[in-house]
Amino acid sequence: MHTRKIIFVKEVIQSDGSGLQCDPITRVAVLAVLANPFAGRHGVDLSSLFDAGGEMGGKLMGQAVTMLDAAPVSYGKAAIVGVAGELEHGAAMIHPKLGKPMRAAVGGGKALIPSNAKLGAMGAQIDLPLGHKDEAWSFPHFDTMTLGVPDGPRPDEIVLIMGVSDGSRVHPRVGSGPITD
Repeated sequence: MHTRKIIFVKEVIQSDGSGLQCDPITRVAVLAVLANPFAGRHGVDLSSLFDAGGEMGGKLMGQAVTMLDAAPVSYGKAAIVGVAGELEHGAAMIHPKLGKPMRAAVGGGKALIPSNAKLGAMGAQIDLPLGHKDEAWSFPHFDTMTLGVPDGPRPDEIVLIMGVSDGSRVHPRVGSGPITD
């Protein structure tokens, strides 16, 4: 698949919204803008998108991890599909083969990788969900990054997004495990 551009976003959070300082939390996302070979047509065999997701994960996730300031603890994946595509095209990119290279890059990953996909016009944003890589019920690590590409996705493109974090939310005060009634 043709890659039009790759964007890396690194943010270092040093305080909460009220200005209360915290230990720095680094979150990194990589957004790859790719041609969608199925745009404008129905495809039954989407395996080329499975493979492309895995390839991009293997190629880019390690670079994202190296941009962190500490070891990765959270991860997530997402896709924005241009309006000539289908939601299923995004699912094909992020589900079947992307997880393995993401887990390899973060050094494990026992927990399900949180994900999100949507159809969107150029400039659409998506909330990339983040969750702890090994502890699915670590509430302090339930987080999001809102991301988008100003000139993408074009109608015939897919924006594939992967993210990692080296910390939880700023000053988490909501739970540390499963809620039981």
